[in-house]
Amino acid sequence: MAEEAKWYVVHTYSGYENNVKQNIEKVVKNRKLEDLICEVKIPMELYTEEKDNKSEEKERKLFPSYVLVKMIVTNDSWYIVRNTRGVTGFVGPASKPVPLTEKEVAALGIETGETRTAQTKISFAVGDRVDVVSGMFEGYSGEIKSIDEENAQVEITVSYLGRQTDITLSAADVKAVE
Repeated sequence: MAEEAKWYVVHTYSGYENNVKQNIEKVVKNRKLEDLICEVKIPMELYTEEKDNKSEEKERKLFPSYVLVKMIVTNDSWYIVRNTRGVTGFVGPASKPVPLTEKEVAALGIETGETRTAQTKISFAVGDRVDVVSGMFEGYSGEIKSIDEENAQVEITVSYLGRQTDITLSAADVKAVE
């Protein structure tokens, strides 16, 4: 086919994302429709969960209740996806599929298959006083010297062994002094 497959967003019932993905893939395989429906993805992101002073990397759905489908829209492909159990419709006006733009696809990292990392929201500014709440310097207090939002890190100055020392920590390891 001359037409190129594009990514579309499908809305599902809450918690049905994995079932919808599996069911679409099963129908595509059984009916040999790989040329129409190329790929089905559930965008995920990595996040760090703090529990009992331990950090654990976990994965969660970036867009709960949504599944991405790379397909060429024909009556057959539309019907298969739209009538999959758990699907409520395509995202678009009147449930008419609207493809994601190349910019949106790139921002989601869909084509590269990468899993996004959740951004830690940094709610302090340079000069603020913070307490270190975990890690090797737990219990120390200091002043924020610089903030690296891209890597979610802060550089703070603490009094360590009787002198001022700059240390770089994850933003999740410090909290603002109230």
